[in-house]
Amino acid sequence: MSMSNADPAPRALRLELALLSGLVLPDSGPIAVFHPRAGEWFDPLPRDRVKIITPHAPDHSAFSAQGYPCAQAAEGRYAAALICLPRGRAEARDLIAQACAVTDGPVIIDGQKHDGADAILREIRARADLSEAIAKGHGKIAWFRAPADAFADWRAEPGQCTDADGNLFRTMPGVFSADGIDPASELLAAALPGGLKGVAADLGAGWGYLATQLLARAPGLTTLHLIESDARALDCARHNVTDPRARFHWADATQPLPRLAFDAVIMNPPFHTSREARPQLGAAFIKAAAQMLKPSGQLWLVANRHLPYETTLDATFRKITELPGAPGFKLFHAEGPKKQGPAIGRPRPHHHSGRRA
Repeated sequence: MSMSNADPAPRALRLELALLSGLVLPDSGPIAVFHPRAGEWFDPLPRDRVKIITPHAPDHSAFSAQGYPCAQAAEGRYAAALICLPRGRAEARDLIAQACAVTDGPVIIDGQKHDGADAILREIRARADLSEAIAKGHGKIAWFRAPADAFADWRAEPGQCTDADGNLFRTMPGVFSADGIDPASELLAAALPGGLKGVAADLGAGWGYLATQLLARAPGLTTLHLIESDARALDCARHNVTDPRARFHWADATQPLPRLAFDAVIMNPPFHTSREARPQLGAAFIKAAAQMLKPSGQLWLVANRHLPYETTLDATFRKITELPGAPGFKLFHAEGPKKQGPAIGRPRPHHHSGRRA
């Protein structure tokens, strides 16, 4: 889940400069745009040929609403591809390998310098005939053509990690906490009560660690809904959470799901959209939880200690208790949601490089 905080113009400007400097697009055929963020522009590309590929539900919804065909993953062949570089090196390499495998024409690489664009371009140049890079707006753009299998060894493989009991979990490069269990989630898991009953939800469920802990602790739960905006993380969760009470939703957790009402909600909400902390994102999670909870519903929340969520909790719940936390994290138990009406102010989606930090 994420929100937009970036000026969309630099990528479009770099695309325009590339087309003026030797980048030639095929005359026909679809153009894949891998992992753009909502709010970005692609005006230099022929709009009727652009196909958006993103695993992030808010971005998928935003581009779909603009009329772009969207898919979670590449489908079929493409005449050209534009890769919007993410911060993570393994994720960036994987996108490049995916694009090369399905693209007959140029593969265009565009990214910000602070997200590692220079390093990735150097790696590509060592293996392919890469154009000269064009720098603008603190980012760079370059392009190349390569055989379908030229970067096959860059494809990301599922990772794994274990908890304190030795339970094995599947993860994936590019998802939050891919290399191990997040300490904030561990803290929240230890605080969850075993007597919960009815229907619960894990907002921003990631690859399913908190869900496995709650289901193991609370045999009285009838259903646990895992709500996650990253399709890759949700695929891992489907593998990790095998309890038949689990239900999986690829959705923006800042937006209440229709026709669902919960007795309890747990969350370790994201607050990063890029390198900048965005506490509005976690606040939007809290507001969505209040909307979906029953009048007697309860919320369990863990957050980095510096995040100012108390004001939002006070505005959306009748009773808030701060539980014993840890040096870097605070825990809250909130009860009695204050209903705010059917509409919650929605932050503009833009998915972050990671759910939390």
